[in-house]
Amino acid sequence: MPPDSAATVQVWVGGQLFQADRALLVEHCGFFRGLFRSGMREARAAEVCLSALSPGGFRTMLQVLRGERPTLAEAEELLQAVECAAFLQAPALARFLEHNLTSDNCALLCDAASVFGLHDVFHSAALFIRDGTRELAAELVLPEARAYVAAVRPSSYVALSTHTPAPGFLEDASRTICYLDEEEDAWRTLAALPLEASTLLAGVATLGNKLYIVGGVRGANKEVVELGFCYDPDSGTWSEFPSPHQPRYDVALVGYDGCLYAVGGEFQRTPMSSVERYDPVADCWTFVAHLPQPAAGVPCAQACGRLFVCLWRPADTTAVVEYVVRANAWLPVAELRRPQSYGHCMVAHRDSLYVVRNGPSDDFLHCAIDSFNLVTGQWTALPGQFVNSKGALFTAVVRGDIVYTVNRVFTLLYAIEGGTWRLLREKAGFPRPGSLQTFLLRLPPGPLGPVALTTSEL
Repeated sequence: MPPDSAATVQVWVGGQLFQADRALLVEHCGFFRGLFRSGMREARAAEVCLSALSPGGFRTMLQVLRGERPTLAEAEELLQAVECAAFLQAPALARFLEHNLTSDNCALLCDAASVFGLHDVFHSAALFIRDGTRELAAELVLPEARAYVAAVRPSSYVALSTHTPAPGFLEDASRTICYLDEEEDAWRTLAALPLEASTLLAGVATLGNKLYIVGGVRGANKEVVELGFCYDPDSGTWSEFPSPHQPRYDVALVGYDGCLYAVGGEFQRTPMSSVERYDPVADCWTFVAHLPQPAAGVPCAQACGRLFVCLWRPADTTAVVEYVVRANAWLPVAELRRPQSYGHCMVAHRDSLYVVRNGPSDDFLHCAIDSFNLVTGQWTALPGQFVNSKGALFTAVVRGDIVYTVNRVFTLLYAIEGGTWRLLREKAGFPRPGSLQTFLLRLPPGPLGPVALTTSEL
């Protein structure tokens, strides 16, 4: 029998004995993979002794490898997890730490990851800190960590309005991507859309600091644009990539776990349940598990490294489902029932999902927000009503502990505090009409783009 085929292995860590799945350790830990396949005497032993590690960190790693989601609230727990991820070369544990970055732990994780050489965690923590308040950077202890944070670029709030290719309007100055210059309180032009691109009923998402557009339509018959388009802000250039196998519009596009997901949508005025995943490295789409029901324009959000989607169901129900990559399945998470009100947007902060829905009796001038906590499984209604005029809140984006929303009058920033949204400040409204899709991009240094003109000035 090969030395790595036994079902379990006993591991002594800091005086504590753990029974671990040998195959799981080989699959997810570079240390054990090298050990069990080395042919060394230790590889054939009934026990493995790791005297340099802490039991707490090893226990956390085993929980993560089994698909559990341990809560790491104490500084010592975080430090032990970082040490274990680095020493045992466990990328799954490192990703778990990245997905659970908060303003409470980002400085500690950044310093610790720098010490232990856990680059991905270090880089993600630095980006999180750069997007937060100055106080977060001040909490860093290591000079090299402070220098790295200062060198990375902050993310910018970017908006893309609805445009479709039409004769005479292919070079319309309004067919642009814009970003918010917070210091000057102005929206500026980032780039013009490709002539063939349409954002009408298109899926738009970011992945790896690139912007992707899939499935826009043109013409009265809703002809689906055949190509996908990718914008790279570092080079300032557009490139083309294949569209999903199934033509679709009003599709939800989301960047998750290194891939793009085209979720549901319509074709020939028929809602679809199919979902496809695009691998940018392989440059190809593959079908994954279908949604539980046909749906178009579904709200999506990511929390703690998990992907969630809202579906509408009869009897005034908004259902939240989760896509689980390992199982290739959509699993039910929660349901929200409100009279004549459905979730139109969903954002996430820490371990909570915020479902933004229209007011009662189809009131789209106002909206309400309900929060679902993934740990407690409880819904909580946020106090007050929120103005929803021409896109505000329905295109919300979270950066750190701040929610960005926008309409033609204001860009509104809310601070998430204790599960509620507090209006933090107002910025300039988006200067053009139409529905918006918003996201975050890290823009390269250089001259500022021209101020985005209003429709009347174009």
